[in-house]
Amino acid sequence: MMTKNGKTIPVLTVVLAIIAIWYASVVMMNAPFVYDQAERAKVEPPAFSELISKTMAQERPVLPAPHQVAEEIYKTTVLKKITSKRSLIYHSWITLSATMLGFIIGTALGIALAVGIVHNKAMDKSVMPWVITSQTIPILAIAPMIIVVLNAAGISGLLPKALISTYLSFFPVVVGMVKGLRAPDSAQLDLMHTYNASTSQTFWKLRWPSSMPYLFTSLKIAVAISLVGAIVGEMPTGAVAGLGARLLAGSYYGQTIQIWSALFMAAALAAVLVMLVGWAHNYVLKRMGEKPEGAIA
Repeated sequence: MMTKNGKTIPVLTVVLAIIAIWYASVVMMNAPFVYDQAERAKVEPPAFSELISKTMAQERPVLPAPHQVAEEIYKTTVLKKITSKRSLIYHSWITLSATMLGFIIGTALGIALAVGIVHNKAMDKSVMPWVITSQTIPILAIAPMIIVVLNAAGISGLLPKALISTYLSFFPVVVGMVKGLRAPDSAQLDLMHTYNASTSQTFWKLRWPSSMPYLFTSLKIAVAISLVGAIVGEMPTGAVAGLGARLLAGSYYGQTIQIWSALFMAAALAAVLVMLVGWAHNYVLKRMGEKPEGAIA
């Protein structure tokens, strides 16, 4: 039962505690509706056991119960065809496509800016402050502007959402790569100068390998926040597909169970993406001869 790191029981304990608190919150938040219905029908308020069952079986609860969310996810993943517009897998794929495109563009842009910032003092003094300043603008404010401008230019579909993901994801890559490319100390750089290494040789033989741990740590943040950008990008477009569209539709029609199932699907998708980046991180470190993350000494 216990893993080699002894984390299974603590994690399960926390999960069970969260579920217990969730169920208790379901009863508290959905009870007013049950009492209101009893008052309107001019009948006695239900007993506690009946109250519990009614609060956990409402069609449009204020807070859906865990089993209601799980049932909705099962219905919209297993019982629906992938091509169905009621399938969460179909909507997840739409969002994932924008996420990955934005993540790839953001990563490439972030690395390019970091290389320029490290090797060019003018870029370091001018570009870096703007990179930091760009993240002070709320994404909910800038997303509609990006969508409107690109639609006016005749660009719609996947790219506008991907660019919103790019806007969010390039920042952690820039910051992480700048720190990583500057990680080698003066003794290592002096040694490269002693060997008469060129700037490109110093970059590929010293700076780039030293930046890998920083890069992959940044990529874990970037891929998760890129998913957030894709979901936010679907909202001002009035999209009919994607997890953002599911959230909007659930909000319009008061389908809280649908909202929560989409949120859990987004969380699961983010977890998988971060795990894949973590696997790539360990693989690269292993190829470089370093100890992978989580390895036991």
